[in-house]
Amino acid sequence: MTSSLQEVGLAVKRLQWRHHRAANARLAELGLSLVQWDVLRHLRREPEASLHDLAVLTFQTDQSMGALATRMVKRGLIDRVQGPGRAVRHRLTDRGEDARRAGSALMDEVLQASFGALGPEQVDQLHALLTLTEPEPENAP
Repeated sequence: MTSSLQEVGLAVKRLQWRHHRAANARLAELGLSLVQWDVLRHLRREPEASLHDLAVLTFQTDQSMGALATRMVKRGLIDRVQGPGRAVRHRLTDRGEDARRAGSALMDEVLQASFGALGPEQVDQLHALLTLTEPEPENAP
């Protein structure tokens, strides 16, 4: 039996939902939410990211990311630093890096339950399939 694209899409959504629930439960042990850990993860990859950049990367609105960043600054997880002009940038604190590292270990455990049976080539193939971009139209400039 061949699965329909709708069935595959729904299976991906259900898997994402299970990951979010499990991740939030495990990260709560560290006093983090999935979104907070995701902010820490992105700041590790993109030091001094702007509030807007973080909002886009974590699927938040600028307003909700601003409120989240304020809470994270108060907890000592991130710092605000002056960027060019009036720009405000963000970076990890030592405490934030410790939380990111601990959260990453928990996330690996959560994801291992879903993908641990896959070999390295299968993981690479799955990643490639999930990150495909829509091809440009033939007559695009």
